[in-house]
Amino acid sequence: MQNQKKTRAEAWQALKFTLFSASAGIIQIGSFELFSKAFGWEYLPAYLSSLVLSVLWNFTFNRRYTFRSDANVPRAMLLVALFYVVFTPLSGWWGKALTDIGWNEDLVMIGTMLINFVTEFLYQKFVVYRGMIDTNDVAKRAMEKEAAADVQAE
Repeated sequence: MQNQKKTRAEAWQALKFTLFSASAGIIQIGSFELFSKAFGWEYLPAYLSSLVLSVLWNFTFNRRYTFRSDANVPRAMLLVALFYVVFTPLSGWWGKALTDIGWNEDLVMIGTMLINFVTEFLYQKFVVYRGMIDTNDVAKRAMEKEAAADVQAE
């Protein structure tokens, strides 16, 4: 029974991360299109600006609702920033290289976002919030509610 609950909780966590990432993706694509098409920015500045907007959005919601963590915000942000210290130059490099040889910039952006999605989930789960998942007020209220339901079921 306990394994089943843990499996369900982890599946729900992955789904929440997916949904928040999708909303961040909408922000990233929307702002990228605005910066590149409406403002005429080159790929790299448009990409970097849209990436920053989506990261801030994603960090805020995933910390509170997906990982339900009360981890120190500056520390967690620093760890996420370190992820992007590696990811951003690499993704900027391959994005520019691919668009320079004629790849469609929207397809490059979508591929980059998929790579970001998978690697960031794993990094946040196992590095940023390791040992600090389900520690905030949202998690505590949910656990109290679940415990009360378990008592009633007995």
